[in-house]
Amino acid sequence: MDSKKRQPLGIELVKRGIVTEEDIERALVYQKAEPKKKIGDILNILRVCDPNALIKAMGEILDEKAIYLKEADIKINMTDYISLDIAKQYKAIPFDETSGRIKVCFADTSNRRAVETVRLLLLNKGLIMEKYITFETNVDLILNSLGGSNETIDVNADVSGFIDSVIKTAMEKRASDIHIEPMQDGLRVRYRIDGVLVNEANVGKEREAQIVGRLKAISNMHQEKQESQDGRIIMYPDYNIRVSSQKNIYGEKFVLRLLKKNADVRSIFDLGFPEDKQLVKDSFNKKNSITVVAAPTGEGKTTTLYSIIDYLNRPEINITTIEDPVEIRIDGLNQIEVDSKITFADSLRTVLRQDPDIILVGEIRDRETAEIAMQAGQTGHYVLSTIHTIDAIEVITRLRKMGVSNYDISGTLATSVSQRLVRRLCPSCAKEREFTDEEKRIITSIGEKYNIKYDLEGKKTYDAVGCKKCNNTGYYGRIGIFEILIINDELRTLIVDNKSSIEIKNAALKNGYLPLIIDGINKIINGTTNLQELNNKLAIY
Repeated sequence: MDSKKRQPLGIELVKRGIVTEEDIERALVYQKAEPKKKIGDILNILRVCDPNALIKAMGEILDEKAIYLKEADIKINMTDYISLDIAKQYKAIPFDETSGRIKVCFADTSNRRAVETVRLLLLNKGLIMEKYITFETNVDLILNSLGGSNETIDVNADVSGFIDSVIKTAMEKRASDIHIEPMQDGLRVRYRIDGVLVNEANVGKEREAQIVGRLKAISNMHQEKQESQDGRIIMYPDYNIRVSSQKNIYGEKFVLRLLKKNADVRSIFDLGFPEDKQLVKDSFNKKNSITVVAAPTGEGKTTTLYSIIDYLNRPEINITTIEDPVEIRIDGLNQIEVDSKITFADSLRTVLRQDPDIILVGEIRDRETAEIAMQAGQTGHYVLSTIHTIDAIEVITRLRKMGVSNYDISGTLATSVSQRLVRRLCPSCAKEREFTDEEKRIITSIGEKYNIKYDLEGKKTYDAVGCKKCNNTGYYGRIGIFEILIINDELRTLIVDNKSSIEIKNAALKNGYLPLIIDGINKIINGTTNLQELNNKLAIY
């Protein structure tokens, strides 16, 4: 969207109290990474305020009719008026028609060519166009939903074509992993989308040997070997695809992890971290210490590390990363990839001789890596790493079990962050409603446990409905929920005195620490997710 305005749109929105100056600052930071996106669309993506109020205010400022367009608002068959190709080219959606007048939503009303082309097409059909604006995200979601996915698995293709269509369809559908699994009667293909496995195709058992052979060939695996192997597919220029094979009772199963090359690094706030700049500064802007991000596998730890590094990255700082593998290449960083011959510990020893200011260690897996990371933190460096554990408090327990001394933990660990990924409600089909009495009871009781009072009267939540865009799941994309433990002097004393995790947690709660579930409830109240999804992740009831 653009505007015919005397002052920038952001200033006008601040004047009207729709957003804050901090919201505009966040949007401008986001725009540096996404320069083609307009401020209004970015504010909607960041969910800084009610989208209906935002689009209404933008319409008033831009002197345009405005609507927060959802698929349910479309009262006509769009393709009876313009083709899907035209709609996608000009980002235009006809959505209602009465008495020879047709309402059309545009993502960018300043694109005069688009507006005039659609107007003339409709005029030739005897219709007068009423122009509306909406968010580009809404237009894209609806058009993708109406048009469906551009890729489908071609189960009848030859083996090379079949594997190619499996991988390209996964990319189209935003899958993070592809599972190709031998079953008793054939092969099953499943995609992991937004953390959930979805069945995509089944092929006959007679094709299994050819498919396995092709996968091994393009992954640089041994053809004859049936034991577990690791490989890599490099034939897709935008992706680095890691491949793992494992024999089971019906044959060999393959899992392909899709890692997009040169993906944009999202800001820590866009990932779902609490919108508190002071908290970010207190948590990550450290020296002579170590920060650990904790979560089970697949919960976004590495993505959070990249966002922290991006936040800290400046020309005068030497940042080195040690990763397995390097998932995103970032200008200005020295990135090292470990392999079977070079371990995290080996690389870390060498890096310490390279005059680093900040060191990112992809994962603390063993006592040796943990001790070297602690030593690095004690000798003037700031170390960032991840660890597999259930929450921020248990980071201390995990380090103890690895053999790191209480003295080293208390003296070096500055912050531990735990996170989970929950699915975002699909904005194209989510259905608004009031909280039920049972939902109010659950949320209120959780708040009381941590001395937080939630007022849910008049507040809305959303049901996941399902549409073509979200593969009929009701969810589209994921966002992090976080808990942050900052180690203060009281906690350091408890760690040195070998106090239990329960005693440490009780002390932390008195000093402002809040568990994952609280951030999750905040994201329910702001409409990002719902109680059902939070329960699926944390089993709260």
